[in-house]
Amino acid sequence: MALQTSTPRFGANYVPSAGWFYSWLDYDGDAVRRDFADLAGMGLDHVRVFPVWPWIQPNRAIIRERAIADLLDTIDAAAEHGLTVAVDLIQGHLSSFDFLPSWVLTWHRSSLFEDPTVREGLTAYVDTVARAVATKPNVFAITLGNEVNNLWPDSSTTAETSTVWARDLLATLKKAAPDVLALHSVFDDAWYQGDHPFRPVDAVDLGDLTTVHSWVFNGVSRVDGPLGPATLTHADYLIELARSLAPDRPVWLQEVGVPGPDIPVDLQAEFTRRTVSSVLTNPALYGVTWWSSHDVDRRLLDFPDREYDLGLFTVDHQRKPAAQAFAELIADVRLNGVPRPAPVATLTAPVDLRTEPDRRAEVAPGSEFHRQWVSARAEGPVRISS
Repeated sequence: MALQTSTPRFGANYVPSAGWFYSWLDYDGDAVRRDFADLAGMGLDHVRVFPVWPWIQPNRAIIRERAIADLLDTIDAAAEHGLTVAVDLIQGHLSSFDFLPSWVLTWHRSSLFEDPTVREGLTAYVDTVARAVATKPNVFAITLGNEVNNLWPDSSTTAETSTVWARDLLATLKKAAPDVLALHSVFDDAWYQGDHPFRPVDAVDLGDLTTVHSWVFNGVSRVDGPLGPATLTHADYLIELARSLAPDRPVWLQEVGVPGPDIPVDLQAEFTRRTVSSVLTNPALYGVTWWSSHDVDRRLLDFPDREYDLGLFTVDHQRKPAAQAFAELIADVRLNGVPRPAPVATLTAPVDLRTEPDRRAEVAPGSEFHRQWVSARAEGPVRISS
């Protein structure tokens, strides 16, 4: 199982162009293949795919074989286009919507993290789906779920319970699929919010590598605007925070994108070029996976407005400016290699995120330390020590 590559991986989080993730309910393999042709054509090497948990396991005792067959066909479709695949399991949370099976809702209402009966069902789900997808040679990673910490506070948990929950399910995953990367994914409140029950230490200690999700609507774009240095280097800042806690562990920028109105349409190509260029200099970088592959059809209702237009491609397969910028960067890296200039400075974080998670706000966007790092980063790469 190789963690490092000579150049970073480049990929996209797969959002189907026809019907969003609802397309799993009426699977169309030809439509999937058309989408993957778009992505292969811009030089990507992988996709991250999202089967929806309640549609595979609608009852705790039922795991639908047809749903798993559709997922395996998606993986095969990726292989036909030269793409490797990362699979997320517990969806969970997607583009502001939560998808949970009825057996954890209504009068069955239970915490996904605390209830032993739910844990039993999840363990069976993780084991079954991981075993199935691991039979495909182009599957390189399996993540427990997409930003599972978004399911709190509706599902209650504590820091200790969250650690045990992820650790135990990762053990199940690793036993079922020993030859692929087993990963735990959280959004950045785990890094910045002092009372959040998912902690940085779990992000860097659990699983085979660290994943980070960089979204500038978390407040960083308000620091200095869409093309300000804080906004453009936020992804690199998150990678550095993670690297500071585990210096020898690769970090996968598993989600990054161009959300409006934070990044206006006419600036999205420049944001893409400069954001991705900033992370390429970081030796901890494992890969960059763009959110998302395709836009959400505006005939679908009730999404936050920013979710509709995050795709590299429109729903009718037109390549967008961010996609063109990303494709040009990928081509340049593959032709000329990855620039790795020496760091110009090392800054010591004001808090040990391993042992003082309640002080996470001291490194959050806009904090004194963050602003100091951004100022130094203007001169070149800046390491963070803990």
